[in-house]
Amino acid sequence: MATETLYHWLANAVLALHLSLVAFVVLGLLLVLVGNLRHWRWVNNVWFRLAHLATIGVVVAQAWLGVICPLTTLEMWLRSQAGTAVYAGSFIQYWFQQLLYYDAPDWLFILAYSVFALLVVGSWWVFPPRWRRSVSAER
Repeated sequence: MATETLYHWLANAVLALHLSLVAFVVLGLLLVLVGNLRHWRWVNNVWFRLAHLATIGVVVAQAWLGVICPLTTLEMWLRSQAGTAVYAGSFIQYWFQQLLYYDAPDWLFILAYSVFALLVVGSWWVFPPRWRRSVSAER
């Protein structure tokens, strides 16, 4: 029984990590847009922007290749080891269906991820990241 509980807790930890990454992707773009309009310098930090771009890049690549996210796969394996219910499909697709009661086709998610990624890439053009500190900022 203790092993099942451990697997259940680990599955929930993976779920929390997955939710955090989704929030990072969605809120990251929002922060870049709002932050630049409000002159928040930190939103153009190159490491923040690179991490954000890389994260959405992985999401889009997985969608186009038809690969289920490894976090979803890990969560489902942990849940099966815990003896609890698992779901089919991708993380976003499952929760989209659960929350909105709409079963969208795979191509719609691929399109949505791709458009979102284009918005992220566009934000690099409109609000370019700071690659290094300016001389005046170092003084």
